[in-house]
Amino acid sequence: MSAKNRKNSYQTLADRDVKIIPLGGLEYIGMNILAIECQDSIIVIDCGSSFPTEEMPGIDLVVPDVTYLERNVSRVKGFFITHGHEDHIGAIPYVLNRLNVPLYATRLTMAIIEDKLREHDLMESVKRTVVAYGDVIEAGDFKVEFIRANHSIADSCMLAISTPAGTIVHTGDFKVDYTPIFGEPTDLQRLGELGKQGVLALLSDSTNAIRPGFTPSERTVAETVNKIFSDYQNSRILIATFASNVDRVQQIINSAVKAGRKVLIEGRSMVSVVEIAKELGFIRIPENVLIDIEHLDNYPDKDTVIIMTGSQGEAMAALSRVAAGRHPKIQIKPSDVVVFSSSPIPGNEKDINKLMNELTKRGARIINKETHVSGHACQEELKLIYTLTRPRYAIPLHGEFRHREANAEIAQEMGIPKKNIFLPDSGDVVSLSESEGGITGGVDHGTVFVDGLGVGDVGSIVIRDRQTLSKEGIIIIALTLDGASGQLLAGPDIVSRGFVYVRESEDLMEEAKAIARDTIDRVLRSDRVDWNRIKTELRDQMSSYLWKQMKRNPVILPIIMEV
Repeated sequence: MSAKNRKNSYQTLADRDVKIIPLGGLEYIGMNILAIECQDSIIVIDCGSSFPTEEMPGIDLVVPDVTYLERNVSRVKGFFITHGHEDHIGAIPYVLNRLNVPLYATRLTMAIIEDKLREHDLMESVKRTVVAYGDVIEAGDFKVEFIRANHSIADSCMLAISTPAGTIVHTGDFKVDYTPIFGEPTDLQRLGELGKQGVLALLSDSTNAIRPGFTPSERTVAETVNKIFSDYQNSRILIATFASNVDRVQQIINSAVKAGRKVLIEGRSMVSVVEIAKELGFIRIPENVLIDIEHLDNYPDKDTVIIMTGSQGEAMAALSRVAAGRHPKIQIKPSDVVVFSSSPIPGNEKDINKLMNELTKRGARIINKETHVSGHACQEELKLIYTLTRPRYAIPLHGEFRHREANAEIAQEMGIPKKNIFLPDSGDVVSLSESEGGITGGVDHGTVFVDGLGVGDVGSIVIRDRQTLSKEGIIIIALTLDGASGQLLAGPDIVSRGFVYVRESEDLMEEAKAIARDTIDRVLRSDRVDWNRIKTELRDQMSSYLWKQMKRNPVILPIIMEV
């Protein structure tokens, strides 16, 4: 059969196979991105970033490596975004700067994305389509339907992807909230209809799969917030939460209005998201409730509440700057109450504890219990989704391995055979047909570091050097050579940074200088003299000496100047 005929008909099993290719988001929380491939078409679901870890000094953001998509860009039909959280949209400006393909998202999600595209000067180059619940987008060999879902940000959705092999349901991040703050509950009826028609595979959020029961409704937070306002009527209240948690911000504003308080929104991302949500009608703020930071001091502390970023201990976020005394307009007072209205993202616990300690030292009272409900489905909600969709295959997504393993156990409990449940790693290719499935290969994947304006120019070698510098310090050996004769004219001079305090280690530095001078003289007297050899010998001799004396391995950087 010719390639052309294969493209236009689904006669062979191989032609009907669909490939699920997660390019990130499986071994950790964040950087969610997944490709679905069939015949000559590829669609991509979400494109998120993740926080840098302690092992990534100097890195601002981590985004996925999309080399595989770049190599197949002619087949990529579009990016389909489930919601507006950073772990699902944060990498879009960096990826679509290299892939000129269409982008599809709901109203609020698209508005938040456009704010990023505007910042990166990509508004003109990225083709964007705003979709509504129930819309179906044809994308090559796929049809993608947007289904209403609840999460901790409004306008979230699930996706039903019609493929030649069958229908795939991708849940995105979700929970089943029967009393959402904004909009209607997750469209369980549509999921049930898809289940009756037949679902090939369910790709499901696993973040809360280890938690029994149901996730509480977002509305339950209002009771706690109201009680905080009641208990601390004479205190200024600062509440830190995720900038994108529009429903949480709405509840805090509702409580502030009820208590007769003015509201200050602080933090660049928080201000941006609230402005977008207000403009689109996803958040409702009465007149004369919001105040400008310049007017904060015009109101008594008991009449104000500050909603701000920084609940995860991010160094540059508003609350961290306040805690460190670096905020130009807001200083912590002994009567302040600081509320953390979010749960720690795994890996951020140390930064959050440090932030709480700093705030406590400055006299603030910390409240972090019962001030947050998750936006992710617990075990009973996952069981409900499996019951409604009745998938042939299950591929748990979004979370660390223990979360996905728990989701797999739920799938098996709900009657899906173990052989039909797959736990791929990022980069694995899961091939599915109507009759069989399995992990059949792998593609290029990984992480790309964003450092300032640089994207991808910092790799593992640079990170390793930074780690060494941060742990062991650096020794610089500077010398000057005569360009004509090769004679030593000046030096060697030794400069230490982050290794030892020179004034208290003069004997060590003098001995190191003597070793460097002897090494240079020896190399200059030899038959073969070149700069690379001088540098290599200096590094080797100095490294050996410093290890024997100090049991440390600083970065040793010889610098040769020619006159």
